[in-house]
Amino acid sequence: MPKIKVTNLTKVFGKHPSGVLPLLAQGESRESIFKKTKHVVGLNRISFSVREGELLVVMGLSGSGKSTLLRCINRLIEPTGGSICIDGEDITKLPPKELRLKRQQKFGMVFQHFALFPHYNVLRNAAYGLELMNVPKAEREKKGLEALERVGLDAWAKAMPNKLSGGMKQRVGLARALALDPEILLMDEAFSALDPLTRREMQSELLRLQHEMHKTILFISHDMDEALNLGDRIILLRDGDIVQEGTPEDILANPADDYVADFVRHADRSRVLTTRSIMVPASAVAVLGVDGPHTALRKIRHHGLSSLFVMDAFHTLLGLVREDELESMRLRGKRDLAEIMETDLTTVGLDVSLNDTIPIIASLPYPLPVVDDRNKLQGVILRGTVLEALGGNGCSDETGECTATGEQQ
Repeated sequence: MPKIKVTNLTKVFGKHPSGVLPLLAQGESRESIFKKTKHVVGLNRISFSVREGELLVVMGLSGSGKSTLLRCINRLIEPTGGSICIDGEDITKLPPKELRLKRQQKFGMVFQHFALFPHYNVLRNAAYGLELMNVPKAEREKKGLEALERVGLDAWAKAMPNKLSGGMKQRVGLARALALDPEILLMDEAFSALDPLTRREMQSELLRLQHEMHKTILFISHDMDEALNLGDRIILLRDGDIVQEGTPEDILANPADDYVADFVRHADRSRVLTTRSIMVPASAVAVLGVDGPHTALRKIRHHGLSSLFVMDAFHTLLGLVREDELESMRLRGKRDLAEIMETDLTTVGLDVSLNDTIPIIASLPYPLPVVDDRNKLQGVILRGTVLEALGGNGCSDETGECTATGEQQ
């Protein structure tokens, strides 16, 4: 069962929102409905789910409905239609008293603007949610201090907000949410008011905390690099509709339309794409104990290669042989490739980022082998493959012919 399951969630702003629902069901556009009724469709029957412990980023341009969605999740904004199930319970049906209790039990919220009380010190700001719940002072200060320690601000507990930098204030806002020990964190463009350096630091801090705490996080952003950096999955909204949903690699590799393509066009692909997504099959390999120098040379020359990876019968990568040494071996009448095989190879795993792969492949005289955890060859990465993944000219096909560099396997 998903932690959050949203089904046909609809929000219409106006005096008579329920009257717009039949028009949406008939497929009327947002613009047409506004012209006819003067009502604004904020969300149009969207459905998605969030797994427990997942960090889902919802993004889109201003007016796309992303903040409306976040506020509907905990009913700060009342949905016009649809259901929102938290652990299987539809909270759209809860009366006010039960809803308040559910918010206290399940949700923590972090806002774009820090919303700190200037006359409260850092500790009291961090513990404010607990204060509203009438938690005894000693207990709430203990939990507040623990939350501040998690975000690295316990030494500032007695300081006033005007002594803090923007990043520190946002950490206090995060600590305030964490002090409640919520199962779900709702973060509404939480880092967008920060300068770029502090913003990256806060993103790293959130990922560190998520690694420790495994919260379910719904994060709103309009920045694609931020979404790619943070999200386990990304949902892109446009005019209240979901345009595309998928992993960062899905979004980068296969944008659904021009709207999504515009978002990803200038994104930093090197930090998101992995070896798994950019490797190509090895066009030829030699099998130790089966292939001799004659067969290996024929494979090299047929595919226009300068070297050949060597595997055993179980596809385990053993090493590499080069064309000139194979020719010398053939002329000497030798057959065992192990005599000339180079075994000290640089390899990478399947989920290494492109950013980490670039300096490795730049220094190698052969394609970079990608192996699984049993050292079985899964594919290779060429310089041209990297260029293609970054948006330049790349490999023309799976044989390894690379138009950008003239490189071959």
